[in-house]
Amino acid sequence: MTLRLAEHVSMTTTEDGAVLLDERTGRYWQLNATGSVVLHTLLEGGDQEAAVRLLLAGADADSATVGVDVAEVVEHLCSTGLAVRR
Repeated sequence: MTLRLAEHVSMTTTEDGAVLLDERTGRYWQLNATGSVVLHTLLEGGDQEAAVRLLLAGADADSATVGVDVAEVVEHLCSTGLAVRR
């Protein structure tokens, strides 16, 4: 499963992650570096497992924990209407 940003959402990459703007509400959402890696990976056609692999490459964590974290980021982005599953 990959993602796309909702049509009313714009994204700007920052030094430490990304900022999403919901243009309907004017609300900003800030992603830390980890959330940004997850979102960029899925927007570029990768799946959740690819995001987990990328995050594990630079971290001292186990794959189960990172997998849960990635799933939570995806669920939050979709449940808030910022992203849509493809």
